Amino acid sequence: MKMLALGAVVATTSAQAGMLEERLDEGETIRLGFAAAPPWAYAGDDGSPQGFVNGIAVDVLERMGHSNIEPVLTDWASLIPSLKAGRVDMVTGGMYIVQARCENMDFSDPIGAFGDTFVVPAGNPKNLETYQDLIDQDLTMVAPSGYNTLADAEDAGVPESSVTEVPGTTQALAALRTGRTDAVAINVLEAKHAADMDESFDISDPDLFVGREKQVVGIGFRSEDASFREAFNDALADYMGSDEMMATVTPDNYLEAFLPGELTTEAACRAN
Repeated sequence: MKMLALGAVVATTSAQAGMLEERLDEGETIRLGFAAAPPWAYAGDDGSPQGFVNGIAVDVLERMGHSNIEPVLTDWASLIPSLKAGRVDMVTGGMYIVQARCENMDFSDPIGAFGDTFVVPAGNPKNLETYQDLIDQDLTMVAPSGYNTLADAEDAGVPESSVTEVPGTTQALAALRTGRTDAVAINVLEAKHAADMDESFDISDPDLFVGREKQVVGIGFRSEDASFREAFNDALADYMGSDEMMATVTPDNYLEAFLPGELTTEAACRAN
């Protein structure tokens, strides 16, 4: 992904009033809000917005003629509150489009479709593949705050005492590394990234994992910015699956198999 000579700012930036179009008319930046969740989104060494969701957002914004972009790095659970409070203008953290989120912000058209799995100790010694395996063996799991896997585990019947919520992926993987939990329940891309980066980790078989069906991911906007979101979607339509897109996202392990095809934001909001 192209590098932007920008420094990340913390999410305590004071809220600025007005819709995104008004900020642009005043020469302000477009603030991308994301958490450290590689390969979806993360800050580069220079503070620039990296990861394939940021890459897609930056490419599409540039197609729209916008290059004055400011990265805002925060924790996952603060992303939607930061958008609603006006501290960021777009959420590029790589969020599944689910009903609870649709009630709090508007999503772009889908930018990909993905599933979940477990990160487990190398070799998967306890043969964990599903939430039911946790129940049957009285084992524990951890997941970052705000991740759908927390609710999915509850829906599957995993006891509340067996599930730990932590601020982010770093803390979740640290718990697994130090033996304080048996599994980390996250999306398959983050799981694969973790296993690639640390030989003490493996991932369970995504094809055997029983949770949600493949979920679509979108970029979040305030409802007040509907016209900007629609213009973004227009530019996104020509971009999805293009050579430009694949050149941007492939370094962060996005494959053509992840393209959303005919899946829609509207259907995802209704279904989850």
